[in-house]
Amino acid sequence: SSFSFPACCSARYNLALLAFFGFFLLYALRVNLSVALVDMVEPNTSIAKNTTSNVCPEHSSTINVPRNTTGEKYSWDADTQGWILGSFFYGYIITQIPGGYLASKIGGKLLLGFGIFGTSVFTLLTPLAANLGVGYLIAVRALEGLGEGVTFPAMHSMWSSWAPPLERSKLLSISYAGAQLGTVVSLPLSGLICYYMNWIYVFYIFGALGVLWFFFWMWLVSDTPEMHRSISHPEREYILSSLKDQLSTQKSVPWRPILESLPLWAIVVAQFSYNWTFYTLLTLLPTYMKEILRFDAQENGFLSALPYFGCWLCIILSGQIADYLREKQNLSTVCVRKCFTLIGMIGPAVFLVAAGFIGCNYALAVAFVTISTTLGGFCTSGYSINHLDIAPSYAGILLGITNSFGTIPGMVGPVIAKNLTHNNTVEEWQTVFYIAASINLFGAIFFALFGSGEVQDWAVSGYHLHRN
Repeated sequence: SSFSFPACCSARYNLALLAFFGFFLLYALRVNLSVALVDMVEPNTSIAKNTTSNVCPEHSSTINVPRNTTGEKYSWDADTQGWILGSFFYGYIITQIPGGYLASKIGGKLLLGFGIFGTSVFTLLTPLAANLGVGYLIAVRALEGLGEGVTFPAMHSMWSSWAPPLERSKLLSISYAGAQLGTVVSLPLSGLICYYMNWIYVFYIFGALGVLWFFFWMWLVSDTPEMHRSISHPEREYILSSLKDQLSTQKSVPWRPILESLPLWAIVVAQFSYNWTFYTLLTLLPTYMKEILRFDAQENGFLSALPYFGCWLCIILSGQIADYLREKQNLSTVCVRKCFTLIGMIGPAVFLVAAGFIGCNYALAVAFVTISTTLGGFCTSGYSINHLDIAPSYAGILLGITNSFGTIPGMVGPVIAKNLTHNNTVEEWQTVFYIAASINLFGAIFFALFGSGEVQDWAVSGYHLHRN
């Protein structure tokens, strides 16, 4: 039956909302370091003075207000700072596939709960670790990455038993949009906390909120509709009946068919390409604005957060549109996933290249980068939740696999971009944008050719019987 229950108070929308706050905090915990780091290092060591190019005139007319300097200061050079910022990914990549596997064994609720709880606790320990030495700080960040690595596979795994197929885009886009909004709020807010209080409170405040969220999560959420304490009978029946042909009762994981599945590799390629652009921008946009456009993003936390706000809006809206097209306009799932992925990858590529060609007009640069990141939001209802279409039972494991590949650009992309822009000339940056755009283009075309929207044979119950 396609009639759904009052959405606002239903158990599945409550889950989406709590997940939204969970991912909000995860990303707040993840990006706050890049803001706090500026205040943690002694001013003269902040960035090995690159030759700021003199292509563009200086904008910063604002007088620098002396900042609150009660926080401890450390003398870490640019390379050390690179390690501190990058260490997160080394933990993050390790737990992706184990996270998906564990979620299918112990359930997503505990895994997601403890993933965020662990990340919060390590965040609370960050100031202590920094005091003990840079090695401790790097270790704590890598441990945070370990905790955070299980969260996306755990969430996918939970939705495989909670989301009716035709509501997938809506429910998942609500949950994951928290990540974008967390970035939006955390960037300027961390700046304000550093400014008015002291950088240690950045870690204490967000860490404490994470622990608070954990208690709500453990109390209100359950792994499956059957185990939920207060779900209405009709809603439970509705969810279970909508999923009855989709799930496998088979407990062992069919690793070989999974790794031989072309639709899965289509998602891998798409996620790798998308993240290349996303991570390169996330880490280097402030540098580009500062060194080329001569415009200090720190003075304007709002402008650096704008692209992620656009992306957040786009994720929420495109999730609604995607399900409307599938349900009311009878568009096939595969068509929706491919179209949204094409928009969400070719759009950003075009505007990114354009951003390299507009000279010193920094308003236009911010606009183009914002449009680029915003259009990227379409991908959430594209390749990003396609795991649940092709193998709901193993969605967590599939996401673990694609996310492992998707994390590589986070480690490699910014490093390559840094190496390409030694002299900070406009031409060098254009090369960086060109590379990102062509990787995006390739990913979009590959997914459009090989993606699928149907549950794969190996992912349903009867599969093992037919083979033997």
